Amino acid sequence: MIAEWWSALDLFMKILWGIAIATSLIFLVETVLTFIGIDHEMDTDFDMPDGSFETDASMNLYTFRNLVNFLLGMSWTAILLKDSITSTALLMIIAVIAGALLVFAVMWLFKWLSQMQQSGNIDVFRQAVGCQGKVYLTIPAARSGAGKVQITINESVREYDAVTDSDSAIKTGTPVKVVEAIDGSTLLVEELDSLIV
Repeated sequence: MIAEWWSALDLFMKILWGIAIATSLIFLVETVLTFIGIDHEMDTDFDMPDGSFETDASMNLYTFRNLVNFLLGMSWTAILLKDSITSTALLMIIAVIAGALLVFAVMWLFKWLSQMQQSGNIDVFRQAVGCQGKVYLTIPAARSGAGKVQITINESVREYDAVTDSDSAIKTGTPVKVVEAIDGSTLLVEELDSLIV
């Protein structure tokens, strides 16, 4: 039955259906990857040679995701409106506009989600210094390696890599205080006991 339906289609509709089916499958895979959190490494940017599009990744027009979204919107619009619009040229103009609108809608959605995520971030350099917590993984002595600490910032427990200037390692479970933020993910800490004079 599927073979009969396919053979009854003209070349134009076969191309549209091929694009629609392929992009729908890719879209489903990308959606699943997005929800499990590994999509950001798989989206390829088609940056211009002069680097003019190396700005906000969520607003980069030249990505594989946007190509898929455009073809998805264009092909399904053309398929759905084929019987309503007799002019192929008009049909394709409307389909291309629909594909472009889908691309910009998805870009806007990702931009909005990105802004929401950033608004919940902690400014480690301003907010972590002086906060207290406990060692989660032993911190080697004299910055010879990094351990992990759980620090309470703004009534929320966060986990960071941690180093110490102490001559001895700080063991798991030891209360510590943040002395300095080395970078956005690493803190310099001291044992709370060693700070008491």
